[in-house]
Amino acid sequence: MAQIYYDDSCDLSVLKGKTIAVIGYGSQGHAQAQNMRDSGLDVIIGLRSDSKSVKVAKEDGFDVLDPTEASKKADIIQVLAPDTIQRRIYDESIEPNLKDGDALVFSHGFNIHYDLIQPPSNVDVYMVAPKGPGHLVRRVYREGGGVPALIAIHQDATGEAKKRALAHASGVGGGRAGILETTFRDETETDLFGEQVVLCGGLTSLIMKGFETLVEAGYDPDIAYFECLHEVKLITDLIYEGGIANMRDSISDTAEYGDLTRGPRVVDDHAKAKMKEVLSEIQKDKGSKFAKEWVEETNKGYPEFHKLRETGKKHQIEEVGARLRGMMKFLGKK
Repeated sequence: MAQIYYDDSCDLSVLKGKTIAVIGYGSQGHAQAQNMRDSGLDVIIGLRSDSKSVKVAKEDGFDVLDPTEASKKADIIQVLAPDTIQRRIYDESIEPNLKDGDALVFSHGFNIHYDLIQPPSNVDVYMVAPKGPGHLVRRVYREGGGVPALIAIHQDATGEAKKRALAHASGVGGGRAGILETTFRDETETDLFGEQVVLCGGLTSLIMKGFETLVEAGYDPDIAYFECLHEVKLITDLIYEGGIANMRDSISDTAEYGDLTRGPRVVDDHAKAKMKEVLSEIQKDKGSKFAKEWVEETNKGYPEFHKLRETGKKHQIEEVGARLRGMMKFLGKK
């Protein structure tokens, strides 16, 4: 089992007197930057002048510099831009300005693990990865809590990389909830697997196939929407709060019996075999098929990605859902 660290094991003083440049000010960037500043750390923001986030970051009280200037000024450079543009930012703005003893920080290991970014040997390279979306990382911190975080050390040039990572994670709020140490390999490959097979790809495909099955059998699409999509939140909240057993304790005996007897028939060993195929495509030691495919798609300008996205938006479940959600006043406006 992984060791769990809390604030009492983290020494923020190792980052005091250092300038931390957060490159990017999106979901994670805005949250982690503000949390670290509120923890007493010196944070600046690196953004291109034409970024829509410049105005937001300035309104939040940050000094905003071009990524090149931010990298020159910083001792700790945290790259929180999207995976697909990190290598370009690194090549153009960060690498030419790295100094002995600097630290390069990521919140997802994609570019390091798949060797898209290869830092010089004279800098620390570590990861701080809160296990929650940015708005939650910020909100929970402001409420006095924290979101659990992962740390990983890819390169320890100074002998202080782990101390820096723990302090950094504590500054983000992770030390209030628990900091787990992992590796870039494990974080990257399990994160991609979870997204593709369960949390995003698996869940959305299950919802849509269930909806299609009911509609094709002649059932009202509105009812199919409620049964296959709307109620997912009710179930996942129960699982989140207390695990699968908690959910089963909270549903009817009829639902639980159906869960135990029919669920394994749908997500069976054939599905598990497909999961293993997806995992092998993610794993670096099996050839990194997914990473190569995604980089190639990025270089082409995302033609297949955009086509698949638009096809998904045209699915009947989206039309039905938009209409029904429009009548749900309790949802408010997004």
